[in-house]
Amino acid sequence: MLGEGILKGLAETAKNFAGSFVSEERLTTVEYPEQRLPQIENTRDFPFLVYDGEDAMAGLRCVSCQICEKECPPKCIYIVKSTDKKPDYVGKAQFYPTRFDIDISVCMSCQICVEVCPFDAIKMDTEFELSTSDRFGGLILDKHKLAKSNSYYQKIHPTEAAEVDGRLEEEKQKLEAKAKAAAEAAAAKAAADAAAKAAATTPEAQP
Repeated sequence: MLGEGILKGLAETAKNFAGSFVSEERLTTVEYPEQRLPQIENTRDFPFLVYDGEDAMAGLRCVSCQICEKECPPKCIYIVKSTDKKPDYVGKAQFYPTRFDIDISVCMSCQICVEVCPFDAIKMDTEFELSTSDRFGGLILDKHKLAKSNSYYQKIHPTEAAEVDGRLEEEKQKLEAKAKAAAEAAAAKAAADAAAKAAATTPEAQP
């Protein structure tokens, strides 16, 4: 029958329209911004930088490897690498970004920066209300605006964050075990050297 598909579509639309007055399941809109739908876990809008601990700048996971800057398709990431090093979350000396900017007016939310980061330092946010009257400076976020805590990351991406935290904790335990073994070996060597030195300086008993 000619136009049968159109009639079926109109019937479905009419059913949903009428049903929205009596069934919440058929509601397709909310009274935004008073009402807001929760963001699903896989939502990705714009990147942010993850930090551990209480101090955002001291706890940034980013070691300024600049891989994300090189791989970014629209080239909206700008990083300046430090000339010195500071301890990371496991106490290992690492470089850090003295400057880390993202121009979100250019960012295409492709998530390539997240996928190539070997330190789980950059993740995708679910925040989308970023409009501003400053079309230039207001849309360039520096590392202070980009930095968000690991607890925030756990809140918006709980499954992914749990996997990352487990892997980082495992790596941390391995490094601690390695450092402990090295310390014990050094202590044993020092004790052996001290015993050998003491034996060499002890006079032999006279017959």
